[in-house]
Amino acid sequence: MDEPTGFAREQLRALVERIERLEEEKAALAGDIREVFAEAKGHGFDVKSLRQVIRMRKLDAAERLEQEAILDLYMHALGMVPEA
Repeated sequence: MDEPTGFAREQLRALVERIERLEEEKAALAGDIREVFAEAKGHGFDVKSLRQVIRMRKLDAAERLEQEAILDLYMHALGMVPEA
C-alpha cells in the first residue's frame, strides 16, 4: 500500500483525535447520567421504571400506543393481568 501523503496523514490524525475527544466526552456524560439515576434512586424512585419512561418518551404517540397494546395483549395471553 502506498505511503499516505502528508495531508492525508494529518487529516487522518485529526479525525482520530476528534473521535478520541468525543469518546472522552461520551464517557463523562455517561458518568453524569449514572449520578442522576443514583440521585433519583436516593429520592425513592425506581430506576428501571425511569429508564423505561425515558425510552418511551423517545417514541412518537402512535409507536408508544402500539407497543403498549402489544405488551397488554401478551400479558393477557400469559395470564399476567387479572380478568376484569
